[in-house]
Amino acid sequence: MSKIVIIPTYNEKENIEKIIRKVLSLQSNFDVLIIDDGSPDGTAGIVKSLQNEFPSRLHILERQGKLGLGTAYITGFQWALKKDYEYIFEMDADFSHNPEDLERLYQSCAEGADVVIGSRYIRGGKVVNWPWDRIFISKGGALYTKLITMMPVNDPTAGFVCYNRKVLSTIPLDKVHFIGYAFQIEMKYRAWKLGFKIKEIPITFIDRTEGTSKMSSGIVKEAMYGVWKMRGFR
Repeated sequence: MSKIVIIPTYNEKENIEKIIRKVLSLQSNFDVLIIDDGSPDGTAGIVKSLQNEFPSRLHILERQGKLGLGTAYITGFQWALKKDYEYIFEMDADFSHNPEDLERLYQSCAEGADVVIGSRYIRGGKVVNWPWDRIFISKGGALYTKLITMMPVNDPTAGFVCYNRKVLSTIPLDKVHFIGYAFQIEMKYRAWKLGFKIKEIPITFIDRTEGTSKMSSGIVKEAMYGVWKMRGFR
C-alpha cells in the first residue's frame, strides 16, 4: 500500500463512479479513499456498490453533514497514515483535475520532492472554462497570498497535491485551523515553514461539467483573512 488518492465528496453522483474507475485504471496502482459528507444524492451508496468490484483498493469514510473540505482531508490524512501509505494525494471528484496527471505528481514525489502541486499558474499550466472574473479572483488571491506569506508557491489554493507521508507525519494535523481554500494554503505554508521541498508541475484545470460547484463567498473571505493569521503559526 504505497499510494492513495483522497477524494472528498458532497453530492457528486454524476461524477463519482467515473472518477473512481479512471483512477483505479491507472498503471501506477493508486488506491482511492472517498470522504463523503452525508451526500443526500446517494454518492456514498454508489461508492459502496463499487467496493464489491474493488474490495481492497476502494475505501470510504462517511461523515454526518457538511463538515468542510479541510476536516475531510485531515480525516483522510490520518486514516492513510495509520494504513502506512507512503504517498498521499488530494484530488477533486469533478474531473477538474485530470486523473492521468496523478502519474506525474507521483513521479515528481518519488524523485525527491516532499510536496508536489498540480499548478495552474506556472508556465505550461492553464485554466479552461472559467469566467474571467473567477480567474481574476483566483490569480489575484494567489499573488496576494504569496506577497503576505512570502511562500514561493504560485498556486497556493491548488487542491491537486501529492504529499510524502513524512510531511503529513510532521505537520501537527490537529492544529490545522482552516476548512476552505485557506486549508490548502495552510497545508503548503506549514510544509514550507518546516523546510520540506515543494515542487509545482503544470496542469490544465478544467471547470466541472457535471454537478454543482462548492465555491462560496465565505470560503473566499476565509482565505483572504487567513493568510495574515498563518504568519504566526508554529
